[in-house]
Amino acid sequence: MDRLMLLRHGTRDVHGWKMPPIWYVTFEVRARGVFPERRSPRLTNTFETETEARDFARAKLQAGLIVFAGTINPHVPRKLILSHDIAAWVAEEKEE
Repeated sequence: MDRLMLLRHGTRDVHGWKMPPIWYVTFEVRARGVFPERRSPRLTNTFETETEARDFARAKLQAGLIVFAGTINPHVPRKLILSHDIAAWVAEEKEE
């Protein structure tokens, strides 16, 4: 099957089809309150394009959070942008 997915009615699409997300951005979540169990301090959002991922990462970086980004398997070529490289990545021009 192609990398296209049929969408449910009412979702954002182009003629009923869209590309699945191939980018993710993971960012830290600041702890609020006291939790009885240790939790993962990160959340992850997925995006269809590098531009969307870059814009989201830029916003989280400007909020002072630690951010990672990359492509989701099986997308090739695989990319991983570590936290110390995020500032340079969000400053790059659009590559799409």
